[in-house]
Formats: sequence, structure tokens, C-alpha cells
Amino acid sequence: MIKQIHLKISYCCVIVLIIFTFNSCIQEDAFSKATIETNQVTSVTEATAISGGMISADGGSNVTARGVCWSTSPNPTIENDTTIDAAGTGPFTSQIKRLSPSTTYYLRAYAVNRGGVGYGLQMSFTTKTFSIMTTPIALSLVTATTAMSGGNIISDGDSSTLTVKARGVCWNTFPSPTITNCKTTDGFGGGRFASKMDSLVAFTTYYVRAYATNSNGTIYGNEVSFTTQSGIISLTTSTISSITAFTATSGGTISSDGGAPVIERGLCWNTSPSPTTANKKTASGSSVGSFTANITGLTLGTTYYVRTYATNSVGTSYGNEVSFTTLSGVILMTTNAVSSITAYTATSGGNITSDGGATVTARGVCWSTSPSPTTANSKNSIGSGTGTFTANISGLILGTKYYVRAYATNSVGTSYGNEVSFSTLSGVILMTTNAVSSITAYTATSGGNITSDGGAAVTARGVCWNTSPSPTTANNKTAIGNGTGNFTANITGLTLGITYYVRAYATNNVGTSYGNEVSFTTLPNSGTVTDMDGNVYHYITIGTQTWMVENLKATKYNDGTSIPYITNTTEWSNLSTPGYSFYNNDAANESTYGALYNWYTVNTGKLAPTGWHVPTDAEWTTLISYLGGESVAGGKLKEVGTLHWASPNTGATNETGFAGLAGGYRGSYGTFSIIGSYGYWWSSTQYTTNIAWARTLYYNYSNILRNSAEEQYGFSVRCVRD
Repeated sequence: MIKQIHLKISYCCVIVLIIFTFNSCIQEDAFSKATIETNQVTSVTEATAISGGMISADGGSNVTARGVCWSTSPNPTIENDTTIDAAGTGPFTSQIKRLSPSTTYYLRAYAVNRGGVGYGLQMSFTTKTFSIMTTPIALSLVTATTAMSGGNIISDGDSSTLTVKARGVCWNTFPSPTITNCKTTDGFGGGRFASKMDSLVAFTTYYVRAYATNSNGTIYGNEVSFTTQSGIISLTTSTISSITAFTATSGGTISSDGGAPVIERGLCWNTSPSPTTANKKTASGSSVGSFTANITGLTLGTTYYVRTYATNSVGTSYGNEVSFTTLSGVILMTTNAVSSITAYTATSGGNITSDGGATVTARGVCWSTSPSPTTANSKNSIGSGTGTFTANISGLILGTKYYVRAYATNSVGTSYGNEVSFSTLSGVILMTTNAVSSITAYTATSGGNITSDGGAAVTARGVCWNTSPSPTTANNKTAIGNGTGNFTANITGLTLGITYYVRAYATNNVGTSYGNEVSFTTLPNSGTVTDMDGNVYHYITIGTQTWMVENLKATKYNDGTSIPYITNTTEWSNLSTPGYSFYNNDAANESTYGALYNWYTVNTGKLAPTGWHVPTDAEWTTLISYLGGESVAGGKLKEVGTLHWASPNTGATNETGFAGLAGGYRGSYGTFSIIGSYGYWWSSTQYTTNIAWARTLYYNYSNILRNSAEEQYGFSVRCVRD
């Protein structure tokens, strides 16, 4: 009210000053008051409203002040409450403030000029009223000592401008509480507010009303009531788990704190029913929800009773009672069957299914040549804990029976599994001798299969042979590694056409064992072989190899498929697939010189008779090295004389019986050349793309040369036995 009085005095002073100024300046001419209309009052709230006016004529002099004036009495003037708005004519809007709720006001627009103060028509309006509602009490917000309520100051206008100086809730244990009872103070103004009531008594009924205080006094909302929670905690005890001889695990769930925060929770236990916190206990934090707690310091084989507990400001509550019995400490276990038995070692182990409630600190197996072995006999140690374990048994005597038990030790003592027995192996090796294969005049291949080492590791193995039965390692032998299983051994240094006896052997620390005896006869120095066309070829042995002594003349592969016969020069030059011809396309040359094959035919792998093959580049080198090298080997391989060689046929001795002929060649363009002067033979080894290795004999040299040629060339072929 003091602010309103100051404003009224200020407004009046301004108006009087303006009027005085106008009066002091009046000249002889007279002025009229301005013509003004009052706007309708709008946007009325409990403390504000909007109006204004329209100055349609200034009465002959400038309007120096304008606005609205109001009062609770009719016909207000500028001596009452006013607004001062911008000077001039035309429409204007005025904000009316500092009104009282539920009050009727009278209002007029005014305008000041030299003619005086003009007023518009009077309007009246009534400010809005407000009420207060008490917020219902939500049970979820009620505890044993607190609760939440509040209120809502409701108006039919703008509640944010309410002139409420204080608001809150008041309560008592009797109906119709007032602010002289317990109360909260929660700000000022209108709208919703929340209030917390505390220092309440558990399990008590309270009555609550919201209140609002303004300059006219205090009003109250509707009354609501609630009852504080009891403070009794709801909780359950969990099933006992992880039971050992000395410990266990339980816990609980606190589903409600009874309206007062839990300050301690845990487990209590005793050997008598209905344990309390005066007995043994463990604390596991505070708050509601589930928790787990360890129970320790127990005695094995004893029954205990357990309850959860929880404490708040009201007191201590207990959950349901559960009981359990600690374990006896006796370990439950079995002994594994014995495996991996040798002459000196074996493998066993055990499976500990229960530690009896006391941690296993040592475990393993023990053994003896007498029944019921203990840890006082031979033993090993394999870690700790329960579950399956494997243990190696060593230091045994071959061919001996042993008794084994798994054992495990905890703080209570040592327990044993069931007894198993086994006998160590004798050390005798079991093996067979492989059939002899790849027999030549000077070599053969055999081997063996060791199916058991008799329990002692094989340190040496191989084959031994002699021209007399029952060969031993004191005769000829070859060593092929160690261990069991299949192995292959080459037999060398033999004499052609001789019968040999062979046995596989194996040695361990017990001794040497032998497989069954097999025999074979080395091949003679020469013989014959037939191709798919029925052509018969002679062969001889040169060093460790067996060679044909005629050039190949086959027109079919060894699977019976025909080889393309190419006579046309152009067709031959365009070939990139197998083909053959006879020199000058004359079949008469077949019987002497054989056929000329391109390398594509060689590369099929099917050209030679079964059991034979086109020699590799390395096999040609083996032959030449055996004969003393390239510079002299040519003469030893060439046919003697000039029947099939041009003179002088330098160095020809044919001491090997190879009987190499000068069959010439067919070039990559299909032409035939130098028969009688040179002989060319393919190898099965490719040099680079489209080029392969070959060997050449010359009429005027005693050497044999290694050369490469395009794969379209037609060369002779000699075969070597597999």
C-alpha cells in the first residue's frame, strides 16, 4: 500500500505540474478539452488488467498526458490511481497493476491539454479470485517419519502474479490443522508447490491442509489425512549355500524398510534356534534390496540356525530362520584307470568330487607293489583343489604288478580313492617286416611297422639283410630313425641275380627285436619289356639304373590311347599338343631309329610302358656321372661303327651296351634334319616355358651334351625303369 500511495502522489504532481504549465501559458484564445473514448477492460487477473483509450481530437492543443485512472469508487479522476502513457492522439494501451483480488474497480481514460483534463466513459470490472487445493498424499512418499504433500494456488487468471506472501502445508494429529500447528513455508506466489513434512512419529495418523497468506489473511485448502509407516522392516533370509566344514554363505532380501532408512543389515547365527544380533553376526551395509554375507568361524559337522536382520531408527527386525549343517571334512574321490603303460612308467590320476568342506591343499597318486598304498609309499603331487587331475607314475620295474590309489589332503586329513592295479610291459618290441619292392639289380626297398615298443622307447630301427636266412644287425643293415609306426628303408650295395633275406629290427633299452623274415632276388643285368603296340625292347643295367637299349617306337600311350601321328609340315609347326612322326615320314625308319616325339607327348606321363618312364634331367645326369662325365660318356653310349653314324664316329665304344644311334630330329617348322650325324633324346624336365632339357650325341665328338630345345621339336626317347 505504501508503494501505491507514493505512485499516486507522483502521478498527481505530474498532472498538477502539467495543468499549472498549461494555465500559465494560456493566452487570450480559449482551448477545448481533448475528445477521448475509454477502451473495454480485458485480461483481468486477480492483480492486473488491460485497458486504454482512443483520442480522436486534441481540442486545439497538444495532448501532453494520457492514460487511465481507476478507483473502487465510481468516477475516478487523475487524483486516484493512474497510468501515464505516451502523449499524443490516437489509440493507446494501458497496463493496470497492483490490484486486489475479488475487488470491483471503476476506470476511465483521460487526456490532458491546454483545455484541461478530459475523461472517457466509465468502465467497471472485478478482479479475479483464487483458492488453494491440498495435494493428495501419495502412499509411496510416506515413510515412518516423513511425508510429502503440497498445494496448488488456483486462480481464474494469471496465478504467477498472485500476491501470496507465504504458502505451505500445516498438520496435526487432530483435524483442521492451522499454521499455529506444525507447518512448512514453501515460497510465495501462486501455482503448485511441494512440501516435505518431517519429524513425524511412526504408525501415527496426521491431518494436513495447504495454506496461503496474503495481505488479507490466510486461507486453507481441503483437508487430507495419512498414516505414517510402522517402521517394521520386511525381510527374508536366503537359502544357505557354499557350505564347507568351517564356512557357509547366505544373505537376504529387504523388501521394505518400514518407512525408516535401514542403517545396518546382515546375518546372525547360533547353534540354537532364533539367533539375534546378540549372538554371532556379520554386517553387510545398509539400504533395502538383496545382499550376500559369508558365515565364518564354524565348527565342522555342526548344525547352525541363521536369520537376516535389519536395523532402522525404529528398531531391529529379523527374517525367517534357516538352518544348515557344516560338512564333515571327509574328501570324496575316485582313482582314474591306469593308461599309457610302458615298461617303466604309467599314467593315472583322480577325480575329487567333494573336498568335504575343507580346501584340498595336496593331491596326487600313490603306488606300491603291495595292495592299499598310502602316501608313505611312492607318490607324486599334482597341485591342489577339487576336480579331475592326471598324474604320471615313474621309476617302475618292467613286467611288475603295481597297486595305485589317488589321494587328497585337507586340514582334516588325507583321504584315498578306490584302488586300481596294472602291470608294466615286458620291453619286447612287436613289429613286422614290409614286403620288398622296387627291386633292381643292385637295390631294393623294404621297411617295417612297429606296433608296440614293449613299453620302452625305440631308439633305433631299420632293416638288416644277408644272403643267408635270419639276418641280424651284425650283418648288413640300414638305420631309419626311432619310434614306433611304419618306416621305409632302402637296401643298397646288392649283387645282381642274388637271393637276399631281410628282417626289420628295432632296439630299445631292453634289447633288439626282429620282424618276420622276407626274401627277394635282385634283377639280372638284362631283359626285355613290351609296349602297348607289342614292340619288344631290350634293357641293360648301368650303375643303379636300368635303360632300354632301343629308341621308343610306341604309337599308343600305356593306357592304350593312340598318339596323334603328324606328317604335315604346317600342322607340325603349329602343334602345342602331343604328336609324333618317323624321320622323313618314312615308316621304314621306325624299326631302326624309333619315333620322333614332341615334348608335349613326353609331358603326358603316359608315353613309356608300364613300370618305365622318360628319364628326368637329373636321371640323365646320374647316368653321365656314373660313366665319368660328359667328356667321355658320349663314346661309351654310342653304337660302334659307321652303319648308323657318319664317319669318324669319334670315341664310340658302346661299352655300356646303350647303343645310341644318330636318329636326327624334326624341327619346330616340321622339317627333318641330320640323321646319321646327331642323336637327340628328350628328358621329362621342363627348362622354361615352351623349352625342355635334352641330351645330344655327335658323330665327331666323344662327349654328350646337355641342351635345351623348343617343345615343338621331335626327338628320340629312351626309357628308364621305375
